[in-house]
Amino acid sequence: MLIFDADDTLWENNVIFERVIDEFLEWMAHPELGRDGVRAVLDGIEAANAVTHGYGSKVFLRSLGECVERLRGRAATADESARISGWAAAFDGHRVELIPGVPETLAELARRHELLLLTKGDTQEQERKVAASGLTRHFRGVHIVAEKDVATYEELTRAYELVPAATWMIGNSPKSDILPARAAGMNAVFIPNDHTWVLEHSELDPDDKKVLRLSAFGDLLRHF
Repeated sequence: MLIFDADDTLWENNVIFERVIDEFLEWMAHPELGRDGVRAVLDGIEAANAVTHGYGSKVFLRSLGECVERLRGRAATADESARISGWAAAFDGHRVELIPGVPETLAELARRHELLLLTKGDTQEQERKVAASGLTRHFRGVHIVAEKDVATYEELTRAYELVPAATWMIGNSPKSDILPARAAGMNAVFIPNDHTWVLEHSELDPDDKKVLRLSAFGDLLRHF
């Protein structure tokens, strides 16, 4: 069984957030903290909100508002709130940008293996992206979860009666895709994405032989 992450593995996602963050940092122009300092404050707020509110564009926009309030030392004005709300349009599209090689690689892999899709985030937002991708037909099941931790992978193992040692989790996030899957006894394929969210970064054991590292999605066909 091959299990695939979605955001930033099958299609681009975080690059949209980064574009908004660039505009946000330019707008804030904090005289003391500078761009890096403002970004550090925002990262901390996002990390806290991910624990209590989950993931997705709505939580992200909430974090931007909280960042404004923390840095300004007051509640956001109506104009500031309107500007933040305006960034919601960046996430409203009904199209996704598939990563090169994904459609043809998935089509071939689906002829050779059973595939599952496992993604985390806001349910409606993720459902929209999955539908817009046109890739659903390749997967035996699509699972949208609040968090991708060891328990998530163990639950998936039970639900599909998987043999962990014969199962591979494929994704770009060390934190959500690789480390918890390995802790659940699965193998993993790490395909880095230059735009991976900073909060998804984590160190991988370079000596772990059960983690296959590839540079491009299409390289999967050489191994599976």
